[in-house]
Parts: sequence; structure tokens; C-alpha cells
Amino acid sequence: MGKVKILFEIALRNLFASKINFVIGAVVFAGTVLVVVGSALLDSVDVSMAKSIKGSVAGDMQVYSAKSKDELALFGSMGGDPDLSPVQDFGKVYAVLSKVPNVKSIVPMGINNALVAGGNTVDQTLATLRNEIKAHGVTSEKSRSLQTHVRQMVELIATDRKKLDVLRQKTRDDVETDEAVATASAPAFWDGFDKDTDSKLEFLENHIAPAVSDADLMWISYIGTNLEDFAAAFDRVEIVDGTAVPKGHRGFLFNKLVYEDQVKLKSARRLDKIKDAKDSGIKITDDATLQRFVKENKAQTREISLQLDPMETKQAVAALQKGLASQTADLDGLLKELFDTNDDNFYPRYKLYYEGLVPLLELYRVKIGDTFTITAFTRSGFVQSVNVKVYGTFQFKGLEKAGLSGAFNMMDLVSFRQLYGHLSNDKLAEIAEIKKTGGAKEVSRDNAEAELFGGGNEVVANVEPGVIEEKERLDPGARAAQREAMTHQVYSHDEMNNGLAINAAVLLEDPAKLEQSMKDVEAAAKQNGLELKVMHWQAAAGFIGNMIMVSKVALYFAVFIVFVVLLVIINNAVMMATMQRVKEIGTLRAIGSQKSFVLNMIVTETVVLGLVFGGLGVVIGMVIMALLGHFGIPAGSEELYFFFSGPRLFPTVSAWNLLAAFLIVLFVSLVSTLYPAFLATRVSPLRAMQTDD
Repeated sequence: MGKVKILFEIALRNLFASKINFVIGAVVFAGTVLVVVGSALLDSVDVSMAKSIKGSVAGDMQVYSAKSKDELALFGSMGGDPDLSPVQDFGKVYAVLSKVPNVKSIVPMGINNALVAGGNTVDQTLATLRNEIKAHGVTSEKSRSLQTHVRQMVELIATDRKKLDVLRQKTRDDVETDEAVATASAPAFWDGFDKDTDSKLEFLENHIAPAVSDADLMWISYIGTNLEDFAAAFDRVEIVDGTAVPKGHRGFLFNKLVYEDQVKLKSARRLDKIKDAKDSGIKITDDATLQRFVKENKAQTREISLQLDPMETKQAVAALQKGLASQTADLDGLLKELFDTNDDNFYPRYKLYYEGLVPLLELYRVKIGDTFTITAFTRSGFVQSVNVKVYGTFQFKGLEKAGLSGAFNMMDLVSFRQLYGHLSNDKLAEIAEIKKTGGAKEVSRDNAEAELFGGGNEVVANVEPGVIEEKERLDPGARAAQREAMTHQVYSHDEMNNGLAINAAVLLEDPAKLEQSMKDVEAAAKQNGLELKVMHWQAAAGFIGNMIMVSKVALYFAVFIVFVVLLVIINNAVMMATMQRVKEIGTLRAIGSQKSFVLNMIVTETVVLGLVFGGLGVVIGMVIMALLGHFGIPAGSEELYFFFSGPRLFPTVSAWNLLAAFLIVLFVSLVSTLYPAFLATRVSPLRAMQTDD
């Protein structure tokens, strides 16, 4: 015990006796701070990413059909969309898994992509005009106003095409379009509009509308799910605009990010992005992306001018002249002036845009409450369409600007199944009605030839439901009424769940028991004859989940690099310190100190250095993490928004981070000291005492 005391007294006496000790201490201190802060930050990001993934769509685990060719990847994989086999009877899966201990809820879902054609401004105006004529006649006040609006559109298109003539070499299509525009611009075309309304509208729809390039063909990803169960299970879901889809109804919810990025007027969205950037301290003059937004707004003013009828155009011109203090009478010129924004005038012009122009415009192509058409490919490769009502927009709390969580919109399971190509009971009933009304009958394969060519029968139907061709002999009005009834039909919870699903999120009462719960779910599925594959939420996240693993590997690699660097630096420093103390070591050996004492002395000194400076590093690391935890680290991009699970990361440090950093650096210090200490024990007392300083 006395020997240990002596060693520590010597170590403390020599702690600050040499400049080299300060070098060693500084290295130990920096290494400890680095490991504490680095490991704590990565652990915090890991926890935040887990919250984002589990709280937005994954749950604690995912189950899907074991017959699938690929593995489930909710956020996509490097090989594209996975090929998954559907679970044909989710109701049975729900009944079995809901009885497994620790299972809190099971949410059926399926992810798919679809196209939504918004139509361009001319298409939309012509559709409104056609509906108005159908409802109130061609001479109604609104009809006349819409006709004037369309004529103004044609004039704008004609002007634009004349400007392009000097920049292009005309193709045959260009010539035909120019001729059509000239025809629609002529007074004779409109003089006879009342007498030949249908053919005039068809001409405008087929020859004029395609000349406008502002159509929005949106490619959207959506989750088909039991919307009621999804909202109950994932408590981060919140409605932003409109309402949730009523219980048991069919409907669609846009993700707020998708709604803003793809459905909103492009000029408005660009202005919003510029404002967000400026609010965060970024200047237009310093950012190439913001400068590009300004140029695009100045160049693409037709999306606004085409929307305005003559009366609205006058109102817009008056508002812009007043707001810009301009004498320009041309709307296009005023819009270019409005969009010529810089850091000094941006905010007043942003306000003018929203207060002077937006009340006259349709800000969104698809409005809350509209019923729109979604078109997707079925599993068998056929195109299927479904009409769904947009009830509102939603977002995940804390992930409002996270592009990855904003990738998914939501629709009801019934509509999802229809787009997927699954024949629901409603669809089967509709097919049966078509067959009945059309006089079709099923025939066996053996009698097909005789039925078709020998008996004079009028029509036959295919024997396989699902490839039955719908006959147009059913009254179109009745079919429209039938589909309208389907749109407003209310489905029970069992009707929503009993049917096809692609995968399901399983949420647990106690997520800490995830591994055991996965085994329990697998056992229950196997026992009940369900061919299911159970996947951890991180694996189910696809490449996003892999990023977590990559980040952990990066941490371990960084720690290894720190380990090597510290080892080399401390080893060299201790070697130099030992060589400077050769005479002292020789004297100790001469008065009777054993080699073991010299070895223990060198090691103890390094350990004390590690304890003192490593402890100081732990304290400073804690202070840094406390400051970061208080002020937070801002998310500078949509990706970081998702990784941080919100606009700022508020990291925390655990006792394990502190202990691990301290032990790692102390271990490195100890290992790096062994060789110099061993060399010190080989110094001859006589030779050491004869060595000059």
C-alpha cells in the first residue's frame, strides 16, 4: 500500500514538471472531448431518426407476405421499388396478431405510386365553361364571362407564339398549332359560337389547350391504409388543412409538403421558399438557388395571366400599379417587375403578391373538397383509375419540413385496393350488374366455340372475373350514379380491414421488448398458418435504415482513428519524456529501485495524466453537450430535418457516453506507455548517472 502511495506522490509531483506532460495531457483532453461529443451526437441522431421512422410509417416492426420476392423497403431501396406479394386476407392476420402479448395495434397498409393529371389552365377554364353551358345555357352571364376569358387566353397564346417565331424553326406540328390559334382568334369563330357550341369547345380542347405547357402531371406516392387506425396508432399525425376523412369513408389526404410543392402555383411556391431562406438569414445575392427562383418567376408569368379574365386582369393591373408605384399598363410587364426581387424589396413584394394577386387566382390546382382522379398501374400491369375526394392535408408533428416523411400521401384501403387491381365486393357487384344489363352470360371453356359461333347468341362474358370487359350497353347515367354511391358509401372497420393489404405496421405497448415481441409474432403466425415475414423497423426502412447502420460504422471507424492517433502521439511523447529522465531513472536504480518500480512509476504517471486530463475532457464534453442541448442544432436541409426529427436537434449525453470516452482514452494512454516504460527499465544505473543533461 505504501509503495502505491509513493508512486502516486511521484506522479502528482511530476504532473506539471515537464512541457511534454502538457502535450500528453492536451492530447488526452482533446481525445476525450471528441469521443464524448461525437458519440453523444451520433446517439442523439440515432434516437431522432428512430422517432422519425417509427413515428411516421414504420411502427416498431413490419409484417408482410413471406412469398414476396424482395424485402420490404418503406422508403425505397437502391434497386427500386420492391416486388412484394400481397396479403390476401388481412382480417385473419389482424385477428391473430392482435392477441400476441405486448402488441398494441396493427395498421394495414400498402405503398404505391400514381399519376394525377391536373390539366392546364386552358383545360380547366374550358371544363368550367362546358359545365356552365350545360347548367345555365350558352347565354348566361357567367358563360359570357368565361367565353371572354377563353378569347383572352387565345390572344395571349397567339402573342407568345409570334414571339417564339424568331427563336425557332417551325415543325409541322408548330404550323398546325399556329393555324388552329389563328382560327380561334378570328371573330368569325366566336360569332358562331352560340350555334355550334359543342364543336367549338371540342376544337378548343383538342387544338388550343395542348399549346399551353403549364399542365401539372403529378407523380405521387401514397399509403393505402385504414385511416382511422393509422391516426390512432401514429400520434404524430395532425390535420393541417380541411378535415380528416370521416370514419368509414373513402378519401384522400395530401401530405402538406407535397401539396405545397406540387399542387400550389409554382410562382407562389418559389416565393415561399425564398421567404423561408431569408427568414433563416440567407441572402438572395449569396445563394444561386434563390437567384434561379427569381429568374424563373420573371420568365414564367403566363400561369398567372392565363388564369385572369378581363375584369380580374384590370383589378390585378390596378393593384400592381399601386403597390409598385408603376405606370406600366401591361400585366405581363407588371408581373416581371413584381418578380424582380432582391434582398431590399423582397418582403414588400411578397406581401403584394399574396394580398394583391392571390385573391384573384386559384392558388392550388386541386382544392380541399375537390374530387380528383388518380391513375396507377395494377399489379397485372393494367391502368386503373379511381376518383377520390380530397378532405385535407396532414403532416407529422415535428417533421413538417422533412422531405423524406413528406413523401407519402394517404388514401383509404378500399380505393387503394381498387388501384392495385383487387376486385372488391363493390366492384364484383358492378360487374354483375353490367353482365345482367348487357345480357351477357358465362360460358365454359369447352362450349366456348359453339356458344360464340354456332348458336347465334348475342354476347358472352369472360369466365374469369377481374378480366371482364365492361359493356357500354349499361346506361351511362346509371353507371355514374352507381359510382357516386360507391364514393359516398360508408364501410365498417371490418370491411376496411378484411381484404388485401401489402404490409402492416405493428406497434408495441413496450418497445423495449421488441426482439421478444418479434419472436412472438413469428411464432403466432406460424402456428396459425400465416406465411408472414417479420421485420425490424430499421430494416424495413430500407436505405434510410441502412444510413443508421452506416453512421454507427462511421462512429466506430472514427473512434478507431482517434485510438491510433492518440496511441502514436502519446507513445512518442512518453518516449521523449522518458529519455529526458534517464539520469533520474538511473539514480533511482542506483539507490535500490527495482525495474518493476520504474515500470510502475512511468505507467502510474501516465494513468494520473489520463485521469486528470481525461476527467477534465469529460467535464468539458458535458458542458458542450449541455449547451448544444439547450440551444439545439438547426436542421439546414430537409434531410437533416428528418434525421433530427424536427427543426432542431437537442442532443443529450448519457452516462455511457462519458464512461466509454473516459475508458477508451485511458486505455489508449496506458497501452501507449508500456513500450517507453519497458525501455526505461533497461537503463543501466551507472550509465544513466554518467549521462549529461
